Amino acid sequence: MRAVVQRVSYAKVEIEGRVHNAITTGLLIFLGVEGKDEKEDAAWLARKIASLRIFADSEGLMNKDVNEISGEALVISQFTLHAKTKKGTRPSYIRAAKPDVAVPLYEDFVDYLHDEIRGSVKTGKFGADMKIDMENDGPVTILIDTHQKDF
Repeated sequence: MRAVVQRVSYAKVEIEGRVHNAITTGLLIFLGVEGKDEKEDAAWLARKIASLRIFADSEGLMNKDVNEISGEALVISQFTLHAKTKKGTRPSYIRAAKPDVAVPLYEDFVDYLHDEIRGSVKTGKFGADMKIDMENDGPVTILIDTHQKDF
C-alpha cells in the first residue's frame, strides 16, 4: 500500500459536481492498493499515519499528531500511486490491485483509521471520477509505502 499524506487546513471531494465529503484541519490521504497488499498492511499504515507528528506545537515545531490537534481525515482511493514509469511515456498500472482486492483493503484501511483517529474519518467514492480541493498546510506532504517500512 502506498499513501500520500498531506497536512491540510481543509479538503473536500466533489463527485458529479456536488460536495461528497469535506474536512477542516487534518489529513488528506491518497491511498493506493497494490495486488500483493494484505490486511496487515492496512492496519500498519493506519497506525503509522495516525501517529505522524506533523502538526505544530505551541513553539511551531512539528510535534503533534492528528489526535492531539483534534483533526480529521479524508481518504481518497488512488490507484495511480502504483504507476510504473520506467519505460516510455504512458504509465503502467499493472501493480495496482484490481477492484475485487482493492475495495476490501481500502475499506479495511478506513476502518482501521476510524479506530486510530478520534476525529471524523471521511472518504471519497472508490472508482469515481473525483475532484479534490484542498489547502496543503506547510506544505507538508509525506509518502509512505508499506513495502518499504525501513525507508
